[in-house]
Amino acid sequence: MHNKQFLIRDANSSDISTLMELIRLKAEFDGCLDFLEATPKKLEDTLFCENPLAFVLLAEINGNPIGFATYHRIYSTFLAQPGIWLDDLYIKAEYRRLGIGEALIKRLCQITQKIEGGRIDWIVAVNNTPAIEFYEKMGAKIMQQVRLCRLEREAFCALRSSEAMVP
Repeated sequence: MHNKQFLIRDANSSDISTLMELIRLKAEFDGCLDFLEATPKKLEDTLFCENPLAFVLLAEINGNPIGFATYHRIYSTFLAQPGIWLDDLYIKAEYRRLGIGEALIKRLCQITQKIEGGRIDWIVAVNNTPAIEFYEKMGAKIMQQVRLCRLEREAFCALRSSEAMVP
């Protein structure tokens, strides 16, 4: 079927069109294509600039891009240590179950150890049973007692506009 020889490497600015395709596939998989606002220019300005806001690992088989992971550094006050936030992990459907997701997680573990980090955090959709099982098999604890909170653009703009009332 597929040759199991794959490569995990840091993405660079020449990979932007590939990243756009993979990000679009991830958005489709997540059922939120309508929310996709990434553009090649935005990726260039935020990922491949002097001070990148995040980093991308690209998975390839025989030079063919088949998946990616995006991550950035975080800080835990409880640990008083840095860590990694895994933002996206996506493998094209036909390349799943070949060890590529595990290889991406292992690379993130290496990166976390290199920065003397204390943990890697991420979210997973509650109905994504295959991903939950995969993460648990890797040793991840699925936290049931916390919920993701998000202030989107409209909300934080509304809060900011009311800042004149804050002493």
